Amino acid sequence: MNEPIVARPRPPLGAWLGLAAGAAAVGALAIGAISVGAMAIGALSVGRVRIKRLEIGELHVRRIVQLGEDDQAG
Repeated sequence: MNEPIVARPRPPLGAWLGLAAGAAAVGALAIGAISVGAMAIGALSVGRVRIKRLEIGELHVRRIVQLGEDDQAG
């Protein structure tokens, strides 16, 4: 009847910190994507824009550049 009390092993603190850091990184990426989308919508609603695609190594970046009066004429 006298069974020893066995404590359940808890995950190490590093695992909890890693999980929290991962969640924070995903949240930051989501906020960044939302802000880039908002900038794109704002730029498109203001006037004509040109989307530039930059290729840096394997990273493809799209930049939205507002056209000036000289660019719009040509």
